[in-house]
Amino acid sequence: MYGQDTIVRYLQDAEAAERTFEDALAALSKTGSQPEVQSALTDMSRKSRGHYERLEARIEELGASRSTAKSALAHALGFAPRLAQLGETPDQRSTQDLMIMIGAAAAGSAMYEALATAASAAGDAVTEQLARQLENEEQQDYQQAAALLRQSAIETFQRAMHDNVAAGSAPQAAN
Repeated sequence: MYGQDTIVRYLQDAEAAERTFEDALAALSKTGSQPEVQSALTDMSRKSRGHYERLEARIEELGASRSTAKSALAHALGFAPRLAQLGETPDQRSTQDLMIMIGAAAAGSAMYEALATAASAAGDAVTEQLARQLENEEQQDYQQAAALLRQSAIETFQRAMHDNVAAGSAPQAAN
């Protein structure tokens, strides 16, 4: 197949990213205070596992193996967003976790669009179909996270206002 080496590298990149997403989402699911958010993160972590298993199977079908070096690098970079959450309340962490999830889903969708486009150009219909399926699943995750984000942000804001009033600081009018 024309361009097979390139397709394999793209598949390896996607597989490494999904392994990182699985671990990051599993870690995020253990923080925060909103059960719906924690459940969604757990579900999305499981989906990422299914994604990398399907990608790894395709890599093997093409006679290659996954890249452990790419996986290690992706893991090292995967937890950077957590550093920005130090000192946040559990409610704020749930809302920020959803923002991370939305970013991951958008990145995944773009990654699979690129893979599908390259596979199509290479004449690899099997990889193109896999990439389109995974892209669709990422878009569904994005929609789910966006819907949860709206509710989470409202709950976080309302709790913060309640806590401010309870602490004796009256809310100030916006200009």
